[in-house]
Amino acid sequence: MVNAGVMSGSGNLMDFLDEPFPDVGTYEDFHTIDWLREKSRDTDRHRKITSKSKESIWEFIKSLLDAWSGWVVMLLIGLLAGTLAGVIDLAVDWMTDLKEGVCLSAFWYSHEQCCWTSNETTFEDRDKCPLWQKWSELLVNQSEGASAYILNYLMYILWALLFAFLAVSLVRVFAPYACGSGIPEVLSAAAAAGVSVAFGAPIGGVLFSLEEVSYYFPLKTLWRSFFAALVAAFTLRSINPFGNSRLVLFYVEYHTPWYMAELFPFILLGVFGGLWGTLFIRCNIAWCRRRKTTRLGKYPVLEVIVVTAITAIIAYPNPYTRQSTSELISELFNDCGALESSQLCDYINDPNMTRPVDDIPDRPAGVGVYTAMWQLALALIFKIVVTIFTFGMKIPSGLFIPSMAVGAIAGRMVGIGVEQLAYHHHDWIIFRNWCRPGADCVTPGLYAMVGAAACLGGVTRMTVSLVVIMFELTGGLEYIVPLMAAAVTSKWVADAFGKEGIYEAHIHLNGYPFLDVKDEFTHRTLATDVMRPRRGEPPLSVLTQDSMTVEDVETLIKETDYNGFPVVVSRDSERLIGFAQRRELILAIKNARQRQEGIVSNSIMYFTEEPPELPANSPHPLKLRRILNLSPFTVTDHTPMETVVDIFRKLGLRQCLVTRSGRLLGIITKKDVLRHMAQMANQDPESIMFN
Repeated sequence: MVNAGVMSGSGNLMDFLDEPFPDVGTYEDFHTIDWLREKSRDTDRHRKITSKSKESIWEFIKSLLDAWSGWVVMLLIGLLAGTLAGVIDLAVDWMTDLKEGVCLSAFWYSHEQCCWTSNETTFEDRDKCPLWQKWSELLVNQSEGASAYILNYLMYILWALLFAFLAVSLVRVFAPYACGSGIPEVLSAAAAAGVSVAFGAPIGGVLFSLEEVSYYFPLKTLWRSFFAALVAAFTLRSINPFGNSRLVLFYVEYHTPWYMAELFPFILLGVFGGLWGTLFIRCNIAWCRRRKTTRLGKYPVLEVIVVTAITAIIAYPNPYTRQSTSELISELFNDCGALESSQLCDYINDPNMTRPVDDIPDRPAGVGVYTAMWQLALALIFKIVVTIFTFGMKIPSGLFIPSMAVGAIAGRMVGIGVEQLAYHHHDWIIFRNWCRPGADCVTPGLYAMVGAAACLGGVTRMTVSLVVIMFELTGGLEYIVPLMAAAVTSKWVADAFGKEGIYEAHIHLNGYPFLDVKDEFTHRTLATDVMRPRRGEPPLSVLTQDSMTVEDVETLIKETDYNGFPVVVSRDSERLIGFAQRRELILAIKNARQRQEGIVSNSIMYFTEEPPELPANSPHPLKLRRILNLSPFTVTDHTPMETVVDIFRKLGLRQCLVTRSGRLLGIITKKDVLRHMAQMANQDPESIMFN
């Protein structure tokens, strides 16, 4: 018998969830996002907005605002990213120079900015100016001597410790970890904009987002990512933090083309980059695993302070480790001109040699070059060790710039070696055809650029985006072939020792449920081998469409920790009709008790269009059809797991139901897929964590 009281009052009875209520559709921290479901919801929302736009002018305006909302978000992301990048670039220069001295006229000026404002600086002494004083000059009025060196040494260490303490404190207080769901378009565009302003490479940023960040990258996301990167780059260019009216971070201007014979050392640099990437990933992961499993991980602030102190103590004596890494890379990339004062350009001049008009000829290395070579060798060892131990600490520590520094040092050393071979042995057959005596044949800065690309590629396994970032970063479009050769070689060599890049390795170390599109699965298992429940396990927890009370559902939620429940016609038939999320069930019941009269523990919950037939004195039923996913993704029990894995990757599924002739058999979650893949690869299947 139908509850007449309920039916007669249906006009006043709120059909629960016909109107949305707060928090439905959101996710808890570290919960897997069901992208397919979110896309379906977004499509439904757009369909409703489009249909309503024909009803009135106001609805039409609202539809236009909704259509432009995505582009407005991209615009704001680009503006914010460009502005923050400009501020950060200026702050980094100032804080780096603050470790060595201060500007008397304005303490917020960096060394370079301070000397720009000085009217007493001559061209010969362009690296010095009276307005800029080292700490020894300011505190004890001494610029040279042992006491001045020791005081500058101590101030360098103290400032480094202060900056490290501030950084780790900010991370510990405000951002212990990055969490939240986000929207895939926004995440992809933000990544593109970030790389765009970090390296002055807007196109490379878009390709980086496509190659490394996003597994779901439709054409709409491509356009919006490009727009965000464009706005970010334009904003950064307007701020002009480098003071040279250029967007690129390491602008180079070489006067010599590369020759085919140089491909061999370029490929050798690619081999070095691949070996460096393998060494770094294995050593860094081993150290991070030790940090996680020992007491060392319990004291992150102390670790940062100790590592910073050791780094500052070792770095100061060597001029190539004392300066900022960006300045080091810029110096290594630069070509030696007539006005360069760097030790790397200390060549012996031959008065009898006739110089070409447009370039500087190859010359024998002077004392400064040989001094720089052994200092660079020590700097290379230092950078390798420090990068291994610092990446992964509880502090913002980069990977791109340190890896590029390792490669740039190695490349510059190789370039100088090839340059001197070409000078002293120009009659060798490999130099005879393209390197005449007195000509500028070899550009060591180009080797540094190629080495930087090779080492970065070995660590990250990037190829296309890496090459584009490098030629945008330096402006060296003419040298794209050497960059491509080094990038491909480094990837091949690194892949020979392991397919994982550093990001994938850290994802697996932390147990994040990430299904990498690069992982191959070729085993002949079926969906029935992976689905739960398995043989001997309790039956699958399900909801029935119209026979469970609010109390039954609350008890089920309390006794289990599943993220959702299949909804069936009845426990006897187990015919599948949909899927309900745990969080949305909790919110629905909570809001129903607050907003709907007559909802008690004995109220029947139903997911059908019409309420079930109930006794006359029954409490009001609770309709929850709105939160029911009526089209959950399903596969049959004999579907190959290779197909299931591919479905999870391409559609971004959170779970998949297994059926046979419409009858529910089990469920496969993303974690089940990851565990099965780990088990098939002879890895620990229980290392996958989070819900």
